[in-house]
Amino acid sequence: MENTCDTRQRILDSARDLIYANSYAEVGVAAICDHAGVKKGSFYHFFPSKQELVLAMLDAFYLDMKERLGDKAFIDELPPLARLERFTQLAYEFQLQLHQTTGMVLGCPFGNLANEVSTHDEVIRARLEQIFKKFHTLIRNTLEEANDSGTLNHINADATAQAMLAYFEGVMLMAKNQNNTDVIKQLLPAMSSIRIHNN
Repeated sequence: MENTCDTRQRILDSARDLIYANSYAEVGVAAICDHAGVKKGSFYHFFPSKQELVLAMLDAFYLDMKERLGDKAFIDELPPLARLERFTQLAYEFQLQLHQTTGMVLGCPFGNLANEVSTHDEVIRARLEQIFKKFHTLIRNTLEEANDSGTLNHINADATAQAMLAYFEGVMLMAKNQNNTDVIKQLLPAMSSIRIHNN
């Protein structure tokens, strides 16, 4: 008998692969089931709706990105600003690997979905906002540590973290539109140089 945990994971993995490479609107339940090799009945056993699947997919994607990028960059052994530089380097390497595998720059999975559904699906928009806030907090805490250590000249850590995150998303969008990882390589390192000071 097929392991139900494996079935659920295959559905999640298929949704992530298909929606990330295409779009939320373009990928239907039937395509996800075909890709996962499961029947629709199995899909609805685990997920009452496509929306519920996407919420679970986002949570899984966040944990994956945290492990791939956040946990490897934001470590105590690195000085605060070096953590930001490491984060941008890892993000570039991740997109480069995807490009070599798929032939496409896929961009940020959270930014992609936010652009597509934030004005149409409040539940998914709210989950995306939560994820962005987690990354924002990670960056802000790093900047606050740099402020406290005297590395930075009393910048507004909250606003600077928001600006860095916005810049990151913009670079990913441009790289995806141009299908060119060189955009990330050239522009993303400047993220760690952004500074917003208190008025």
